[in-house]
Amino acid sequence: MLQTTALLTDHYELTMVRAALGSGTAFRRSVFELFARRLPEGRRYGVVAGTGRVLDALENFRFDEETIAFLREHDVVNDDLATWLADYRFSGDIWGYPDGELYFPGSPIMVVEGSFAEACILETLLLSIYNYDSAVASAASRMTAMAGHRPCIEMGSRRTNEWAAVAAARAAYIAGFASSSNLEAGRLYGVPTAGTAAHSFTLLHDTEEDAFRSQLAALGNDTTLLVDTYDVTAAVTLGVELTQGRLGAVRLDSGDLLTLAGDVRRLLDSLGAVNTKIIVTSDLDEYQIAALRAAPVNGYGVGTSLVTGSGAPTCGFVYKLVSRAESDQAEAPLLPVAKKSTNKTSIGGRKFALRRVSPSGIAEAEVIGIGAAPRGDSNDRPLLQHLVSGGEIIGREPLSAARERHASARAQLPSEAFKMSKGYPAILTTVLDAEGEQTFNPYAPQG
Repeated sequence: MLQTTALLTDHYELTMVRAALGSGTAFRRSVFELFARRLPEGRRYGVVAGTGRVLDALENFRFDEETIAFLREHDVVNDDLATWLADYRFSGDIWGYPDGELYFPGSPIMVVEGSFAEACILETLLLSIYNYDSAVASAASRMTAMAGHRPCIEMGSRRTNEWAAVAAARAAYIAGFASSSNLEAGRLYGVPTAGTAAHSFTLLHDTEEDAFRSQLAALGNDTTLLVDTYDVTAAVTLGVELTQGRLGAVRLDSGDLLTLAGDVRRLLDSLGAVNTKIIVTSDLDEYQIAALRAAPVNGYGVGTSLVTGSGAPTCGFVYKLVSRAESDQAEAPLLPVAKKSTNKTSIGGRKFALRRVSPSGIAEAEVIGIGAAPRGDSNDRPLLQHLVSGGEIIGREPLSAARERHASARAQLPSEAFKMSKGYPAILTTVLDAEGEQTFNPYAPQG
């Protein structure tokens, strides 16, 4: 992978800092926030993923000699900016929703406080990670919700670029997928990996029996045989015979999966292979998984739809300046600032957030406080965690914690959250001013 993440950014991040250095405003204390104005159309909730990857990327956000030489050569930086970048280390504070948490319109998923210069140039890096990882996790959560107790396997590496595939595997695991086909995700993040054989393996051999015998010899009877290269009935029968009824699983990758799974289950049972499982693949998404809930299926392999966010390949996150110091003095008070652009309104002022939860444990609202943390009771959950303190990363956690957090947070949602039909967010966003009173809320459903 890259030794530095500093150029995983847009040209204008550095030209803004260059101009701000010239005007003397680059080091004004500033607060930026990353949030979504709305969920993708029809979605009931979103899932945060990428926080851990952001912390890793921030640690490697350094401008080495080669990087600065490139920027000088292309006139992106002048001497003053090059000198400042050579010593760049983020020295501010970051709070954020941790991996696996749910988000809704207006959720302050990340709050970055530091000088304008050091916070501004992180914009593209943060957005590129969060927009993709959270899109995958949000799709994955819908899929695992529909799958219930049946495991989902992430197998989309061949449907996206090589490093997005690794990020997708991590995000899917956070949102409940049991394993991934991607070995780099296993090495980097400890995601369990799985895989057996493709159709090419069967076609390589003179007969299907030769292919099955070879796979069984290498991987044992508990392996999964791909049975739809030629004739499904013949392949299933052969697999059971070769293992004396002890075959681990068969995989179906084509055809009418609902009908075919029922036929294969009856065949397996008639042959005495009552413990042989059925795994289905073939361009599945959450809607098809939901349709297969009544079928005798034991697991799902998902690829293309998962790594493309199942129709929502980005979350629409934005990164906006919401407060800045009124002068360059270190103790100058922060002033709220906000956009007034049509359909792109933002709310000025530092945000805090909690999830309001009923006495019975059901999430009721996303409560956003401006300038002060909203008051909650013993059921409510503060959502922002301190991730970076004075430039020091303090928010790292094992991936298992994110996975557990997601399962717990999703379990708090009302039942309407799991409808596959289009609708409003499962819980509404409430915006409170510093006195705790409801104020202008651009995140209320329209229409």
